[in-house]
Parts: sequence; C-alpha cells; structure tokens
Amino acid sequence: MKKQQTTSKLATLTFLFQAQGPQVFVILFGTLIQVLLTVYLPILIGQAIDGVLGGASSKFWGVLGQMLLVIAINSLVQWWLPLRVNQVVYRSMNQLRQAVYEKLHDLPLSYLDRQSTGDLVARFSSDCEQLTSGLLMIFNQFFQGILLILLTVFTMARLDFLMMIVVVALTPLSLFVARFIARKSYQYYRQQTEARGHQARMLEESISQLSLLQAFNAQSRFEADFATINQTYATFSIKAIFASSTINPMTRFINALIYALLAGLGALRIMAGHFTVGELTTFLNYASQYTKPFNDISSVLSELQSALACAERLVGIVKEPSELEQSQLELNDEEVKGQIDFKEVAFSYKPNQELIKDLNLTIPAGAKVAIVGPTGAGKSTLINLLMRFYEVDKGDIHLDGQSIRQYRREELRRQVGMVLQDTWIKAGSIHENIAYAYPNATRELVIEAAQAANADFFIRQLPQGYDTYLTDGGAELSQGQRQLLAIARVFVKLPKILILDEATSSIDTRTEILVQEAFAKLMQGRTSFIIAHRLFTIQSADLILVMVDGKVVEKGSHKELMQAEGVYYRMQASQEAS
Repeated sequence: MKKQQTTSKLATLTFLFQAQGPQVFVILFGTLIQVLLTVYLPILIGQAIDGVLGGASSKFWGVLGQMLLVIAINSLVQWWLPLRVNQVVYRSMNQLRQAVYEKLHDLPLSYLDRQSTGDLVARFSSDCEQLTSGLLMIFNQFFQGILLILLTVFTMARLDFLMMIVVVALTPLSLFVARFIARKSYQYYRQQTEARGHQARMLEESISQLSLLQAFNAQSRFEADFATINQTYATFSIKAIFASSTINPMTRFINALIYALLAGLGALRIMAGHFTVGELTTFLNYASQYTKPFNDISSVLSELQSALACAERLVGIVKEPSELEQSQLELNDEEVKGQIDFKEVAFSYKPNQELIKDLNLTIPAGAKVAIVGPTGAGKSTLINLLMRFYEVDKGDIHLDGQSIRQYRREELRRQVGMVLQDTWIKAGSIHENIAYAYPNATRELVIEAAQAANADFFIRQLPQGYDTYLTDGGAELSQGQRQLLAIARVFVKLPKILILDEATSSIDTRTEILVQEAFAKLMQGRTSFIIAHRLFTIQSADLILVMVDGKVVEKGSHKELMQAEGVYYRMQASQEAS
C-alpha cells in the first residue's frame, strides 16, 4: 500500500513537469552549483581561522579573497535560481489548469453527473494555489536540502570519519520523527481537501438556490448541515496544522543535542591533537549545514503532503478517460433530411437498473413529434441518446439510414437546435449570448433571430440594447426574458432537427402564443421533438409518444390517442380538471 502511494506521488510529479524537462534540469544544475559553493565556504572559513592563529597573514588575505568571490557567485546564483523556479512552476501550473479545463470539456456527461460543481471549482481555485505553494517549496528547499545533505556528508567524511559517523548515526532519529508526523499530516491534509470540496459544493448550492431555500424556510436546516461540514473541515485543518507544526520544533531539538555532542567531542579531539581549531569550526559549520536541511525538509514535508493531495485531485481529472471520438464522417447540411430510427435501443444510467429496453421507433423526416409522460419516464433520456450525450448500451440510432455513431459528435450536434427549460446566460453582451453558437453572426442576423423569438421588444428597452452586458447568469433579466434569449439562439442558424424541452415554461401566455407561432414556422420541413407537460401545446403534433418507465406505451395523433382512452386520455382529463 505504501509502495503504491509513493509510486502514485512520483507519477503525479512526473506528470506535472513532463513538458518542462530541460528547464527542470537547468534548475537542478543551478541548485547543485549553489550547494557546492555553500559547502566550500566553511572550508575557507576554517583555513582563515588557522591562518590567523598560525600567524600566516598572507594566507589569511588570500583565503579572504576566495571567500568574497565564492559569496559573490553564490549570491548571484541565489538571485537567479528562484526566478527560474517561479517560471517553471507557474508555467507548469498554467498548463495543468488549461489541461484540466480542456479535459472537463472532453469528459462524458456520466462523469460530470457524479461530481458537484462546488468541488470542481474548489479544485481549480484553492487546490491549484495549494499545489503551487508546495511545488515552490520542493524546488526552493527540498531538492537543495537533499543535495546539501549528500555533499556535506562526503566533505565531513574527508575531515574526520569518526565524527561524521556520529552525526550520520544520530540523524535518523530526527528523520524518523519527521516521517512519522508527516504521514499523519498527509492523511489529515487529504481529508481537509475533501472536506473543503464538500464545503464549496454546499456553498455553491445554497447561494445559487437562495430564493428556493427562503421559500421553503429551509435556512435553518442548511445552516445546520453547513455547520457540520464546516466543523469537519475545521477539525481536519486543526489536526493537519498541529501535526505539521510539531515537525520543526521536534527536529530542531534533536539537532541541537547532536550539535552540542559534536562540540564536546571535537574539543576532546583538539586536545588529543587530531583536530585544529579551524577544522573544528569547519566541521561544526558542516554539522549545522547538515542538520539544517532536515529542519527545512521536515517543514516542507507537511506542505508537500498537502500539495500532493491537491495534485492527485487535479491530475485525477486529467487522467480520466475522455469521451472517445472514433467517427470520422461529416454531415452535409444540404443532404440532411431528418429521419430518425431507434432500433432495439437499450440504456441504463446505472448497472442493473435498466431504463429503456428494446425501443424500436421510426420518426419520419420533417415530423413534429411530442413526447409526454410522467417524471422519470425517460423523455429527456431519448434526447440525451439522440445527441450522444450518452451512448446506448445496446441497439443503435440512425439518422437518414446511417448510424449516428458513424458521425463525429460535433457534426451531429451542429444539425440540432436545443431549447431547454433551464436557461443558461453567459457573462457577456446580449448580442454575444444570442450568437453564442455562431460568434461570427452579424448584428442584422442576431436582430432577426431576436425578432423571431419575440425578444427584440424588451432588448431595445435596455440601456445599451443589444450591447447590454449581462453578469451573474443574466440576473438583471427576468426568467422569461432569459428564456426568450435562449430561444433566439436557435433562430440564428436554423437547424435541421429541433428539440424543445419545456421551452416556453417561463414566459407569459401572450408571448408564448407568439413564440409558438414562430416555432410553428420554424418546424415546417424540420424534424422536431417537443417535450411538454402542458398537453394543450402539443395537440397539433404529427406524432405523440407516451412514455412510462422507459417504454413507449402509446403513440399516435392527439385525436387517435383520445379515442383510445388510454394513458394519454387520462393525462389530458387530469390537466383539464385541474
């Protein structure tokens, strides 16, 4: 288990810097130069002390000149190295953010359905910042500390092998303490990042649905749930910070004992004639240099564990399998007719919970098809399968006699216009929102689309008209106005297949009549799917499909279904009675 965790961490770090290989090598080489100069300086200090005590003033001034040169070069390297480190780390993080963002657009909806928006946002914001801080510490302290330890041990062995053995023998005690505490802090930091994701998710839910919470007087329940999550986050944070904060003082205490022991042992060896004062000064400098990296590394370890926990969450998204695109066929706009065939289609969102089974259905080209049924009957699922948001488990769906899996998703979706019940408005001008799918659309085309959707009237009443800038999901507009903008998008470039999912549910009756008239013109000669709960809006449909539990239990025109006095008849009677 521990080996797998170590392998996973190394793989994560390798992934982060795979595109920065040469730059990382330059940084490591610069770090090596800095460490060599740092190790060489105590030797010169010892020589200077022995020169003064021995009365060799000429030797002292020569060594002093070398010291000044080493200090100057070391200062230059210490100025240059962090600049390179910052460039590499921030460039790598920029690439990682871009990779995660692009990956989210390549992932299947089945993955995104299992994630919360708040948690994904937390990965982009707080996890990225935490990872950046950890990576800077790896380069600025961790690698330098490791090299300093190795070179210091080698140099101490050349000065006095016995005292080097004493230092090396006692140091593992400090490492053992640091490693034990770091393991505990890693688990706490991992739990902390997960709790932070849950906290962000709940915060996003409560803010976006604040009016709904107030309408149902659910504030106290949400506040209690948030208090629980907040307390969990605080608990893991306190444990993680406490565990990490004990590493440094514990290792410093142990290292101080080692330093005192070495000073006493060195004094005895001077009296025995095995050491000079300058050599002891050099050795004690090395002992201090040798133990200092352990203090730095021990403090870095806790931050490193937190950074790696964040890195795993980010890299985990990038390594998720993408939505495969093996199809290469393109669709010619002029040749698309719009006949759709469902052939023995079976589908389930969860294993062993089949929703649609053996569905066979033919939709003639240009037909106006309405889909009705109770909630959860599978109405929207049919649309999801047609759009290839999800892939069928069995069977196939054909467009004009050709399997839709033979076409690239981009080509297939380019032929379809969708208006959903839940509207989405991006931060931007009204013009940009209407021309969202076709950013090169002219102002004249956008105005024509808005007029067709009966949105032009209210747009012109806004302060800047079509240049009015919308923020916060279009909060400046009413729900009905936002829906009219969503409808206008469809009119910018007329599709060959039209999907309306309760497209007029949030607009007033008078405007709905006008929009329905516009839709009626738009639907002429186009295959249209209408998902509706208000049955009076679909009575003119060429074909009405009644779905229950993933099955089409009835199909026909409004007149035929009313004469059959089945499920549709009872639904119609129920709505008329209410």
